[in-house]
Amino acid sequence: MTGMRRNRTRPGGYAKAAAKKQARGSVGAAEFKATCLDLMNRVRETGAEYVVTKHGEPVAKLVPYTGAQARPFFGSLKGTVLELARPFDPVDGEYDLDRD
Repeated sequence: MTGMRRNRTRPGGYAKAAAKKQARGSVGAAEFKATCLDLMNRVRETGAEYVVTKHGEPVAKLVPYTGAQARPFFGSLKGTVLELARPFDPVDGEYDLDRD
């Protein structure tokens, strides 16, 4: 039986191993390249996460995007001023303008 390839569709063959990997969310780089858009659609629709592997080693993770909520412009600096006792008084210290 030397030189014969293993049957990829029989139980215990490559198809079964690939199905296990797919169930865990692991995708080989070649498969990711071929099905990238489909995987991105699945992630968006179902929230699934996929780990992209190259030679069995994880190299990237495809996860749903959760963008930060945009803060409103007006009021965004509220609470950032520490002290506002006398805002128009000169600040103590030496400046380049004061030097001769």
